[in-house]
Amino acid sequence: MRLNERHLMQLAAVLDAGGVSEGAAMLGLTQPAVSRSLAMLEARVGEPLFLKGRRPLQATPLGSQLAAQGRAIITASRKASDSVQGYLKGTRGVVRVGGVPFFMDAMISRMIGEFQNVEPEVTVQQSYLNLPEMVAALQGDQIDLGIVPIGVLDLGPGFEFTEILPGRNIVACRPGHPLLRNRRLRANDLTSFPWVAPLPGSPLMSDLQMILMSIGMSDLNIRYSGGSLMSVINFLAETDALAVLPFSVVFAQRKENRVTVLPYDIPQPNRSLGILRRMGAPRSPAAERFAGHVTTAFENLKHIIKRHENSVVWGR
Repeated sequence: MRLNERHLMQLAAVLDAGGVSEGAAMLGLTQPAVSRSLAMLEARVGEPLFLKGRRPLQATPLGSQLAAQGRAIITASRKASDSVQGYLKGTRGVVRVGGVPFFMDAMISRMIGEFQNVEPEVTVQQSYLNLPEMVAALQGDQIDLGIVPIGVLDLGPGFEFTEILPGRNIVACRPGHPLLRNRRLRANDLTSFPWVAPLPGSPLMSDLQMILMSIGMSDLNIRYSGGSLMSVINFLAETDALAVLPFSVVFAQRKENRVTVLPYDIPQPNRSLGILRRMGAPRSPAAERFAGHVTTAFENLKHIIKRHENSVVWGR
């Protein structure tokens, strides 16, 4: 036997409100329309749904069971409506974001936490990806957006890029590094100490090659390679090694005081950190809301980072 779900919902509303008129008003229907629905439901099941002569209306045992099912339908309908509204507003859903490891660990992961404090019903799925893997993931609809440092010439057709932070690299070292005592740094000072090699595939690898060319060297003493951001910072903090890192990444670690800027001006890449999307791809409202949060967070950070950068006396 198939029952009309609307009839069950109206039965639940009438019993909860205590009368047909009251239940009809609760549902935004007329009293005659609800009375007809209840009569049709009683005829369908072949049993009375209300105890006779009771005011307010009281259900028979069968009426109580059917009303419980009606309430479940009302609850499910409201939840479905809330889900739709939440999805459209971007306050519910899943955000799939890919990003380069150093920036994700130093900055974006914190922003994800801040975002979920505001939007607790949005799930964020993070992947570590460099540019080639990110492009493939966007093309395969495996991620909604990527956060990556990219140059103008690196951007292929079919993608759009929104800058969130201009690129700036520095030489990083521990706060007590011997070179920090030098009043004037020279190129050969950099070659006197071991270095950390960036992750394979990282744009920082080509940046390190640019530094080598600028100081007239073909090779450096690489003592550590292939580590995560935390492992690189731990290594720098315990040794006199040097590493090329984004200024913003070192800035994000300033409170820990385990790594700092060596004030030697190095060649800068023509590259910016930004949000990469595939043109024409469906836009998830939650992903767009997250992108807006990240953009605003970097807009606030940008000025603070610039002031900190300007306070460094750069030598060369």
